[in-house]
Amino acid sequence: MKPSESLKKLGIELPTPPSPVGSYVPGIRTGDLILVSGQIPLEDGKLTLTGKVGSDATLAAAQQAARRCVLAGLAIAAEHAGGIDGIEQVVRMGVFVNSAPGFTDQPKVANGASDVLVEIFGDAGRHVRAAVGVNELPLDAAVEVELMVRARA
Repeated sequence: MKPSESLKKLGIELPTPPSPVGSYVPGIRTGDLILVSGQIPLEDGKLTLTGKVGSDATLAAAQQAARRCVLAGLAIAAEHAGGIDGIEQVVRMGVFVNSAPGFTDQPKVANGASDVLVEIFGDAGRHVRAAVGVNELPLDAAVEVELMVRARA
């Protein structure tokens, strides 16, 4: 099934690719690789989840925020690939979690993003990843997700 068909079946609409909030580009294509800058959970230009996961934010809310982040990243990647069906494979994902002291479920937060990639791309959505706890994130975001995909030739 094509990724566009999966999105439709799942009832998922990719968001409008967000504008950068700093001095960087949202995504860049080099050869068949598309690298996407870290995305924070924005909706209509406002953060949907802030604070430290494990004290200010729940695991479930952080998983939803990670999902929102990766969908924004996919929207950017799709722009560089000529559409979502131009993405052949998800290669790598990095997930940064604004973690409260003692919070160690960063991989579970990352699953919120990983799972939706597999739902959309099937086996081509399986990827390598890092899930890292950090002390702070930009704008006090609870989660940030970066992405690397391979475009069809």
